Amino acid sequence: MDKHFYNLASSEKLGWNPSWFGAEGFGDHLIERITAYQANHGLTADGMCGPGTYRRLWTEREATISDYRPVEAFNDSIVYDGNHFRIEWPQVVLWSDQGGLKAPKGTYRSHSGLKPRKPTMFVNHWDVCLSSRSCHKVLAKRGISVHFLIDNDGTIYQTMDMQHVAWHAGGKAWNNASIGVEITNAYYPKYQPWYEKHGHGLRPVTRGFVHGSYLKPHLGFYPVQLDALKALWYAVHLATGIPLKAPLNDNGSECTTVYPEAVRGTFSGYVNHYNLKSTKIDCAGLGINALLQDIR
Repeated sequence: MDKHFYNLASSEKLGWNPSWFGAEGFGDHLIERITAYQANHGLTADGMCGPGTYRRLWTEREATISDYRPVEAFNDSIVYDGNHFRIEWPQVVLWSDQGGLKAPKGTYRSHSGLKPRKPTMFVNHWDVCLSSRSCHKVLAKRGISVHFLIDNDGTIYQTMDMQHVAWHAGGKAWNNASIGVEITNAYYPKYQPWYEKHGHGLRPVTRGFVHGSYLKPHLGFYPVQLDALKALWYAVHLATGIPLKAPLNDNGSECTTVYPEAVRGTFSGYVNHYNLKSTKIDCAGLGINALLQDIR
């Protein structure tokens, strides 16, 4: 693969430029700078600014330039196939509301006017961004989408009708079968000062267990985010019929790696992204079954 061409195409699509890496143009020096950046941040050091490298750099830049502002007007429902379903959560913003976050056309597949879609899975992601608004910008630039976002203060954003197919799970069959949420969490402990500065307080620090091993210490979710997630799960359950089930091992423990039934599309319930792909680690440490017990 021509790395110069790749970086040029990536820059045009995502909106970054060589100066973000301290380079002046798209030559060998940029590849060297990207490679050094990737090596210093635990990324695959291939010299090409793909989605993972871009998201990491975007978050670092947002930490210094963000104009984060909370939303003040809220809804009490989520939308499925044009119908509103009540959610027991006081902070919900629809894409059509003032201050809402709308998935751009071309980042999802519209099912308007078609028979009701019957999703069978709900997929949890963390966004490795500082806020839901920041995550929304990243997804739009990448040409992908997700149905819901949960912000630092527990605000739930719905970006499209759940009737539509969001591009979030990494595979056509999985997207067709699922609803998705991005829970905002910058992941890396070095961002704690940003959260304090913006009035959110310190995040929990944890070591999620996934694919047979523990991760390095990383940021966890705020309690208010988990409460919002439970309210969202239950509202989605009532609206779509997705059962309140977690992927479990034969001994009843929660599966913390790829779950074959979810991969095949024969599982109905709530999963983390790592249950679908061995290359994903989100949302390590999020105990779906324990949270579902709270709902039940």
